[in-house]
Amino acid sequence: MMLFDPPMEFGIDRLLHEPELRAALAGRRVALLAHPPSVTQDFVHSIDALAQLPEVELTAAFGPQHGLRGDKQDNMVESPDFVDPTHEIPVFSLYGEVRRPTDAMMETFEVLLVDLQDLGCRIYTFITTLRYVLEAAAAHGRSVWVLDRPNPVGRPIEGTILREGWESFVGAGPLPMRHGLTIAELAKWFVSAHGIDLDLRVVPMRGWKPEVGPGFGWPIGERAWINPSPNAPTLGMARCYAGTVMLEGTTLSEGRGTTRPLELFGAPDLDGHALLREMERLAPEWLTGCRLRPCWFEPTFHKHAGKLCGGVQIHVDDAAYRHGEFRPWRLVALAFKAVRRLRPDYPLWRAFAYEYEHDRLAIDLINGGELLRQWVDDPHAGVGDLEVLAKPDETAWREARAPHLLY
Repeated sequence: MMLFDPPMEFGIDRLLHEPELRAALAGRRVALLAHPPSVTQDFVHSIDALAQLPEVELTAAFGPQHGLRGDKQDNMVESPDFVDPTHEIPVFSLYGEVRRPTDAMMETFEVLLVDLQDLGCRIYTFITTLRYVLEAAAAHGRSVWVLDRPNPVGRPIEGTILREGWESFVGAGPLPMRHGLTIAELAKWFVSAHGIDLDLRVVPMRGWKPEVGPGFGWPIGERAWINPSPNAPTLGMARCYAGTVMLEGTTLSEGRGTTRPLELFGAPDLDGHALLREMERLAPEWLTGCRLRPCWFEPTFHKHAGKLCGGVQIHVDDAAYRHGEFRPWRLVALAFKAVRRLRPDYPLWRAFAYEYEHDRLAIDLINGGELLRQWVDDPHAGVGDLEVLAKPDETAWREARAPHLLY
């Protein structure tokens, strides 16, 4: 007789299937923070599934960046509040006129259920929204329940820790770029690290296996990938994101306006072949665990729209992918260094308003400090100098996160 593992369950599925988990919701006004991937294993959106439960009085919903419906394409494109036409409850935007819930919003519920799909990267704004709602709940005596979902890139840690004073909407706290926690584990860490005093409850997943291939965090073959944001169309993007997101702070295209956003990069005046050769010369050990391919692409919108760009595509979706070796933060940092070596005067850093910050460079906000930019721009700094900065931070974070691991 063959034995099969039971199907994996996300937090929302367990809440729906196990009445004892939701017993404490009876008689209380409940709100939901969600977005398009907030669906059950049967593809029912969480707001619809919860509304069918007789003991749950759903009184409000909240949407993070890109909106509850996920319809807003770019950064700094705000979502309005609206009334859900099916359930006739207010839907409040936490990426519109406000980033933090207002007092009036907090009055609409007693328990907030958080069902968000994260990408496992510090700058993904959903985790900043998570911190903000935890703090607001503490101030108003509200409960927060986090319905856990996978970190799709698993447990690897990479990058320097955000420096004090560099907090922003893309920097919720002293985390490295790749933190290796689930959304519920992050909630536990926020509560501990920032001394947030509230009633926090977690509905854990069942059967999550972050060290097992081929998904290494994402349950390939069990659950479909649904874009958490419009430019997160694939698991490959999620794997690359902790590196390629840094391109948002540069003049290089990160592939927005193509069918593979945040999996490739380039510009009209770059030679992808020469760039890759220089990267291989500088630090071949930082390029392992994936395939790199010189390529051409023409964005239909965003940076360099309508212009032919030369660049490099990162492939992490075939047998060459090695989860423990792939280090996207180092890989993209190396690409920046290679550009500097090939073209010392290249206008690499993009000066523009980034997530409503006008006085600090986007590349520094993204990295939580000036260290990476200074390393790139220093002609005397080698790959070992960045390792000296990153490795102690990565070791310290491994120890700091350990008490909060649920799986």
